[in-house]
Amino acid sequence: MPPPDRPTIAAVLDPAERLRVEAVGNGCFALVHRETVRDAIRVVRERPVRAMLVSLSRCSVEARAQLEQFSRRFPAVPTVALVTHRDAGHAEALLRLGATGVRQVVDTSDQNDTRGWRRLRELLGAPQADRSLAILTPIYATTGPIGAGARRFWEELVRHSPESTTVRAIALRLGVTPSTMVSRFVRSGLPSPKDHLVAVRLCHAARLFDEGDLTIADVAYRLEFASPQSFGRHLRGVMGITPTEFRSRYPFSMVLERFLASLVRPHAAVWRRFRPLAPGRG
Repeated sequence: MPPPDRPTIAAVLDPAERLRVEAVGNGCFALVHRETVRDAIRVVRERPVRAMLVSLSRCSVEARAQLEQFSRRFPAVPTVALVTHRDAGHAEALLRLGATGVRQVVDTSDQNDTRGWRRLRELLGAPQADRSLAILTPIYATTGPIGAGARRFWEELVRHSPESTTVRAIALRLGVTPSTMVSRFVRSGLPSPKDHLVAVRLCHAARLFDEGDLTIADVAYRLEFASPQSFGRHLRGVMGITPTEFRSRYPFSMVLERFLASLVRPHAAVWRRFRPLAPGRG
């Protein structure tokens, strides 16, 4: 897995293109190479991916059909076409590719002009609004101004809860022992850190279902459940429903509002004075 601070790009490229794109993206984004579009789509199902990068030379009739399905099923993940050389069929190939829903093309065919490679780096590595912001922004709007420590708690919880399945993991990221963090929540009259973790992970699950054509198994593994069955047992225990019911009845907006109404809004005043970290750290 690439480092979490660099976006992941699923790529279908020729060998020579791989080397150049790797060099361009060094420190900016991480490539996961696959030989076919079908295999690259599987990467998108398995992990968070910023974009799909496909060489024009790899866009066969079969690949174009798969890209067309992909653009419909995963509208939140853009497809970028890379052009590294021109030939007689170049223009026609681009027209056919555009018909699949590909809207971004980066042309690096001019060996004396580096602007195309700079644009590729900016396009794939530029910061973008992510799933975490869709959760954090309404939290901060609900609580109003809060201390640095409280803000750090929310940042760590929301951004890392997909892969952090326990309160212990969140506490260690914050540099606090789990028992100390739990006791501070209890003394302040707040719901437990576990309640917050469970609710935020449900927000991530709902958002994943909303974003694209992910299966229940895809979402379960994205959230580090051991199996789809484990995800199902968790949902039955927390909400009394199956994953299929959750996907069909609870869109992200509803799950988010449920979380805000039960865990954030009633305690907004407490959050404005709460200091969850060690003395001097907020």
